[in-house]
Amino acid sequence: MTESNESTILCLASFFKGNDFIRECKRQGARVVLLTREKLLAADWARESLDDLIAIPGKTSVQSYLAAAIHVARQRRVSRVVALEEYDIVTAAHIREHLCVPGMGTTTARCFQDKLAMRARARDRGLPQAEFVPLLNYEAIDEFMKRTSPPWMLKPRLGASAMGIRKLEEPESVWRAITELDAREALTDTSVFHLLEQYIPGDVYHVDSLVEGGKIHFASVERYGVPPFDVTHFGGVTVSHTVKRGAIERRELLALNRRLLKSFGIERGVTHAEFIRRAESHAKNQFYFLEVAARVGGAHTTDTIAAASGINPWREWARIELATAEQPYVLPAVRQEYGGLALSLARQEHPSTARYTDPEIVYRVCKPWHVGLVVRSPDYERVMDLLAQYTHRFNEDFTAVAPPEETPGQHL
Repeated sequence: MTESNESTILCLASFFKGNDFIRECKRQGARVVLLTREKLLAADWARESLDDLIAIPGKTSVQSYLAAAIHVARQRRVSRVVALEEYDIVTAAHIREHLCVPGMGTTTARCFQDKLAMRARARDRGLPQAEFVPLLNYEAIDEFMKRTSPPWMLKPRLGASAMGIRKLEEPESVWRAITELDAREALTDTSVFHLLEQYIPGDVYHVDSLVEGGKIHFASVERYGVPPFDVTHFGGVTVSHTVKRGAIERRELLALNRRLLKSFGIERGVTHAEFIRRAESHAKNQFYFLEVAARVGGAHTTDTIAAASGINPWREWARIELATAEQPYVLPAVRQEYGGLALSLARQEHPSTARYTDPEIVYRVCKPWHVGLVVRSPDYERVMDLLAQYTHRFNEDFTAVAPPEETPGQHL
């Protein structure tokens, strides 16, 4: 028997994240049910805001999540299905289609998770990006390497951040990588679930957006101090900061982001898109599309955006999902300041930042074997100066280097 006529937000999370979303849904009066892996049952979920928490045993799959969602739907009226984590984007779309719940379907969702689908959609819509080839047909791969100059980036089709990405310098390295991948047991780890694309050197930016009714209501433009691939593979401090307002690069990125999201067909939710500015001054296109996800940016992106603007993407996403024709989404007032993040792996399990006392610090990362600070200031140059100081001090006080992870399999 149905417990209530009230609608329910069904959340999926294969990793621990999204408490701000869950709490805001409950604050807005919604019922919230979370599906997660049994491995994460003991995590510090916002249980006070959950009407139910269902843990799926064993190795999860689309079918296991779907079965759990059907169980929920027998008891509750599910009105929205939300993937809080990138690995669940397509799974959530399958559930929406099965339950006939409004939202992104599997074809669109795949373009926000599968890097090959992203590349194909961007190519079809004429967006500037690196040349690429799927690691499928040997003749096509050979022709691609003869047509383009090395180095090339080998990327898994599924995966977040720089996980599993390799930089290869000659054809022999590509063929060896294909052989090594094809020796793996799981089909999804083999070469056919990868692509090869031409390497573009330059500075990497990200644009994080809130979308409702196909309209971008808010977008934050930030630049990484060092490309994420370099930090993942060679170590160092991850730095990200708000791009200066009025800068030409900001205007160009906002325009390219609008074109990207319109081309990819997202109607509602959040997006995290990454772009690269070519290092060559003579390049025809200054900015190239790298990737996009229908999720909140990771690595404390939310804290940096909130510091600069007062907008918390998790909370606003919840309000967007609960908006109706009678009560449409309205963006709160946006603060016009600058935010910055310095983040690093640490040699200490619980590093202390007590000696970092600048009044601009608004958030301190509290996570074992990590150190991080978020700063806020109305002065762009002050943020840049603090991030430069913290990069130097972190390297002396804390920074550790760990081998890059190849796949998320050990966590799933």
